[in-house]
Amino acid sequence: MNPTTTALRAGWSRGLIELRQSLTNAGDLLNHFLWPVLMLIVTYFVRDVSFGDTGFELGTLVLPSILGMNSAMAMVTMSQLLTAEREDGTLLRAKATPNGMAGYFTGKIVFVSFGLIVDLAIFLIPGLLIVPGLSVGSADAWLTLIWVLALGLVATLPIGAVLGSIFASTRSQGLIMLPMMAMIATSGIFYPVTSLPDWVQWFAQIFPVYWLGLGMRSALLPDSAVTVEIGDSWRHLETIGVLGAWAVLGLVLAPIVLRRMARRESGSTVAERREKALQRVG
Repeated sequence: MNPTTTALRAGWSRGLIELRQSLTNAGDLLNHFLWPVLMLIVTYFVRDVSFGDTGFELGTLVLPSILGMNSAMAMVTMSQLLTAEREDGTLLRAKATPNGMAGYFTGKIVFVSFGLIVDLAIFLIPGLLIVPGLSVGSADAWLTLIWVLALGLVATLPIGAVLGSIFASTRSQGLIMLPMMAMIATSGIFYPVTSLPDWVQWFAQIFPVYWLGLGMRSALLPDSAVTVEIGDSWRHLETIGVLGAWAVLGLVLAPIVLRRMARRESGSTVAERREKALQRVG
């Protein structure tokens, strides 16, 4: 069998094993439920709040937007995992095996992607009971949700890998959250972006968070809800274009950055990081 194929199959198995461990470990299971539950609480309290004179409740608009936001957070998860496992030597051990890096990254993609699907299901299933007015009875709605999610993962996971290669330690990962929160706040997740100033709308449209939210809204909201969007349109072609551009950028940059990062990894660098961590604890 081709060595690369063997490595990819091993990575697939590794990702599924890590996912199973995550879903059977009390601490990890709590992490899977915590964020979706918090978002359900937010959705519950805005479910009856009307948005202007549109006739739509804010909760109806927010629920699919949160799905898009959570999809974008896969970028942060990938970055955090890569930084943590580079710091503890897991990445170095993968590097030491034939085609180990290909298997390692395949495993991470599988783990993060399927873990995200679990998190989205935890939020969406009870959310459908809380929020009325969603259009979930057609195959088109679910097909749109699937292609938006798939394209969103291709757009965000490579960027997450690049960020994880740049940050030197898990302590520095907190720097990601500030710009991430700024993107979420300006991307129309918790309030339609058309209610924000024009310059904020232009800023939001640069990044994947807005387009993932828009794509999810186009999947789960009735056609009449398009009136709250920019240009009164779901803009599927623009969604494909922007997310596709981020995907191309990530897929070009990620192999270059990851190869350079892997070349720098050695036993001495791992030991140095461990020493610094012990000094901070001490």
